[in-house]
Amino acid sequence: MKKIGLLGGMSWESTAVYYQQLNRICRERLGGLHSADLLLWSFNFSIIEQYQSQGDWDGVTKLLVDAARALEQGGAQCLLICTNTMHRMAPEVQSAIDIPLLHIADASAAAIKKAGVVSPLLLATRYTMEQDFYKGYLQQRHEVSVCIPDKNGRDLVHDIIYDELCRGIVLPESKRRYLDVIEQSKADGVIFGCTEVGLLLSADDVDLPVFDTTFLHAEAAIDFAL
Repeated sequence: MKKIGLLGGMSWESTAVYYQQLNRICRERLGGLHSADLLLWSFNFSIIEQYQSQGDWDGVTKLLVDAARALEQGGAQCLLICTNTMHRMAPEVQSAIDIPLLHIADASAAAIKKAGVVSPLLLATRYTMEQDFYKGYLQQRHEVSVCIPDKNGRDLVHDIIYDELCRGIVLPESKRRYLDVIEQSKADGVIFGCTEVGLLLSADDVDLPVFDTTFLHAEAAIDFAL
């Protein structure tokens, strides 16, 4: 089993889900007392969020690159960035290390194409929905074209992520508001494009195919590790 390096803590709420999913999938595959061989670097998300809100992506990049190198030196044989938004720095992180970075959008695209979905709705942070690093990656690498909510919808989705889900707050009213955003779209699928969205919604809540990026990323990592 290869050792998986995790850049986590962004937020720790979803990193805890990564930890559970990686170990659960490993146990399902191997049985018995097997669990995943992991190294975790967990950031103080308050510092990351300050850089994000200031638009200091160079500052965030340096933090991630330094942590990625430390995980590689610690014996990690592949790397996961445990957040969609921080894949904005994926090219810089990959170029700084010699082990493979398993990109979250690759795992998402494989599931989307397998399901025959052609125009999924992306629910994510404002950065992921509005910038091109994730949408463009899906389009250019996989010919998957996503749609996003209107501005009011994007603000709602983003604010619930940062003000509630990243703080461990899960409210029924917020679930209803997310479902309203989905119902107003013309999408034929839904990407949980922020690793916290799965804390609020599940596939059972939505009448469309759902692509939970946290689970898909974890599954791809175990595929690689085994």
